[in-house]
Amino acid sequence: MIIVQSTWQESQTFRMIPISTDCPYVECIFDPGTKVFVVILKVVKTALHMLPKLDEYGLAITGSKGTKQDRNKIDVFQEFYIEDKTAIVDLIELFGINSKKFDYKSFMEDTSDTSVDVTEKKKTK
Repeated sequence: MIIVQSTWQESQTFRMIPISTDCPYVECIFDPGTKVFVVILKVVKTALHMLPKLDEYGLAITGSKGTKQDRNKIDVFQEFYIEDKTAIVDLIELFGINSKKFDYKSFMEDTSDTSVDVTEKKKTK
């Protein structure tokens, strides 16, 4: 897999995309907000999802309590969520062919700034 820069929910991040058809993954993406690495496999499973009921024109049917829904079986790719930073790094280094050149660790760092602004400190003195 190759690591590329990407966007996820309006934040800069990275994802891994397959470079050959024999790769067992569809894609992997790092969520910078939750610090979770999502691995999506080629394995398909059937899952139940609530979907809006549609009329003959494809519009959602609404009732007194909002949009009516049906429970449907849908084929989806199997996903894994990895939260341990060491496990994430190990997986990236194992499968990412450009893991030594691409600075993926900068996206994994905590970007929340808890320090007080220097100019604010001077004003309070």
